[in-house]
Amino acid sequence: MSKFRLTPEQLRFMDTFGYLHFPDFLNDCINQIIEAFEQVWVDLSVDHPETQRTYIVPFIGQSEYLSSLLDDDRIDGIFASLLGDDYTYLGSDGNFYSGDTGWHSDGGWPRPVRFYKMAFYLDPLTADTGAVRFIPGSHRYGELYAETVQKNIGSLEETYALDGPSVPAIALESNPGDLVIFNQALKHSSWGGGTQRRMFTINCGYRYKEDEMPFLHKELDLVSRFGQGKVYGDKMIETAGPERMVHLEQALALAPNGVWASSETKG
Repeated sequence: MSKFRLTPEQLRFMDTFGYLHFPDFLNDCINQIIEAFEQVWVDLSVDHPETQRTYIVPFIGQSEYLSSLLDDDRIDGIFASLLGDDYTYLGSDGNFYSGDTGWHSDGGWPRPVRFYKMAFYLDPLTADTGAVRFIPGSHRYGELYAETVQKNIGSLEETYALDGPSVPAIALESNPGDLVIFNQALKHSSWGGGTQRRMFTINCGYRYKEDEMPFLHKELDLVSRFGQGKVYGDKMIETAGPERMVHLEQALALAPNGVWASSETKG
């Protein structure tokens, strides 16, 4: 049986606009996903105070079932289509969101390597209740439009007399079972959401070349800072077969057992 792959049209859409939306993509397993999501919070005794975002990093690696999502032919096929079969998995965060999230890109600008964030939204979301919003095309480093957005996104009122929700953008309304993936450079936000919005991510980039390894060190610094020194959860490593290990091995070579000492301590 042939592996799942994105179509040429989907790849062009991602390149041009920076995101893809797959409605009902995981309807066959969404109940198990939600159950496993909730269990991680119970297992780690993490409470959500509802006044601000609460997160767990690393996330899917805390659960054998959620770790296995990386083996799912559909999820693996999306990342492989975008990044090559030997892509590198670089962490996951689980979240309870509360209130608005302003416009931003993930990582630095420009970011020297390409990353994609796969987002699993576990509650129905509309434009007015916290659905993710994207500014299509705002991920394209070096192009006038994207660079103009980057320059002015922090001064919307002064530059355009706009508030965050009024920025021309697409609000990607979604339901549990949908799957969203986007280039981490893409400007994104959410507005009007409640205090119990559940979501988690899977983040991947392409395999680093030898001269790009300093960039991997910086990514491991970032991921482990949020994860208190951990890059991968124990269950992600313990249950990995040979195919999954392809996506872990670059980071594990630098962070044995998923534990990373900062690049500063490595000289």
